[in-house]
Amino acid sequence: MFGIDVFEPQTMWLNITNIGLGIVTFVCIAAVAWGAAVEILERIAAKSRAAVERDDHAFAVPGLGLTMADGGEKHDEPETK
Repeated sequence: MFGIDVFEPQTMWLNITNIGLGIVTFVCIAAVAWGAAVEILERIAAKSRAAVERDDHAFAVPGLGLTMADGGEKHDEPETK
């Protein structure tokens, strides 16, 4: 292909090295992309958990989603003197 003999004895070691470096580069890029994706997903999950944890009137039920104890109307706590 392109007039290059990949298995020519004089350049075969160079081609094998280039293929190896290409594989290593691909693995490194994939690892960085995976780490970035996990970090972004953890930040999104932390924000949603923080919103639920701040509101003691609402809680998450698996399979039901975010529910509220009185059916959905939030009541402010009475002021104490």
